[in-house]
Amino acid sequence: MTAGQPTTIEHPRPRIVVSRCLGFAACRYNGEVLPERFIDRLAPYVDFVTVCPEVEIGLGTPRDPVRLVTKGNVRHLLQPATGLDVTTRMHQFNTRFLDGVGDVDGFILKSRSPSCGLLDAKHYPTVEKSVALGRTAGLFGAAVLDRLGHLAVEDEARLLNLDLREHFLRKLYALARLRGLRARPSMAGLVAFHASHKLLFMACGEKQLRLLGRIVANPDRHRLPRVLERYEEVFRQGFARPARRGPMTNSMMHAFGYFSDRLSGRERQHFLRALERYRKEQCPVTAPLILLRSWIERFGEPYLAGQVFFDPFPEDLVQLTDSGKGREM
Repeated sequence: MTAGQPTTIEHPRPRIVVSRCLGFAACRYNGEVLPERFIDRLAPYVDFVTVCPEVEIGLGTPRDPVRLVTKGNVRHLLQPATGLDVTTRMHQFNTRFLDGVGDVDGFILKSRSPSCGLLDAKHYPTVEKSVALGRTAGLFGAAVLDRLGHLAVEDEARLLNLDLREHFLRKLYALARLRGLRARPSMAGLVAFHASHKLLFMACGEKQLRLLGRIVANPDRHRLPRVLERYEEVFRQGFARPARRGPMTNSMMHAFGYFSDRLSGRERQHFLRALERYRKEQCPVTAPLILLRSWIERFGEPYLAGQVFFDPFPEDLVQLTDSGKGREM
């Protein structure tokens, strides 16, 4: 989403839990490691915590595959070749790991995995060969979603999609900045945080922006811990799903208002055409953003230069590729 690197924005270093088989160790059931270019690209900018739940519960590498079996409304994790039931072991590991992982900002887990899958792990009616009942979350993935689903949580397959990947990054870095605020809480810090994120919140929706503004204004004079708790709650709601093009367009039009009377007619029309093409999904968001960024530099607008909206994550993570996979259904 970025078009350049404003000198006023400093990016935090998020902490991400990632499936160990995604480029870190040959721990898949078949002894393979799966290189992931996006994770390699992230490596200089984040701190990874790697995990392989199946190895952690004592299954070796290589190993006979495990299978999700649904009995009634309960999912079990079974190893068909051995008849081993590792459901209890996995639930115990989930609790132990998530209790001890500390402050993290996101997860990238292996898709289609009966342990790590978030949406697309097959589950079956029986341990024997049978037709899948459908797709669901793996046992570890389900525990992550249940306890920490408000964080930036995705699988590597969905992150092939450009819109989902950029939403993941915006949310990941916003959460990391919020974690920094929680570590050094102050009302002045909250005011500054909110001010620098206003256009980003506008892109999430006017409702969240208004609610957050009222919380920061604190007319009822609540104590700081209560204010921060409520702010974080609404903050997370705003990032629950990718920003829609309408609110994103509103944020860019708001920024455009800072320059419109200083631009030529041709420049104004050029920007409005780019914005309309973005709204119609005919070009990426970078097209109108590049123009806005150039005018921030040209006219010296410190307020806009300090807006996270224009530089939400390191520009080296921007990659205008989209496999067409991983789209929201």
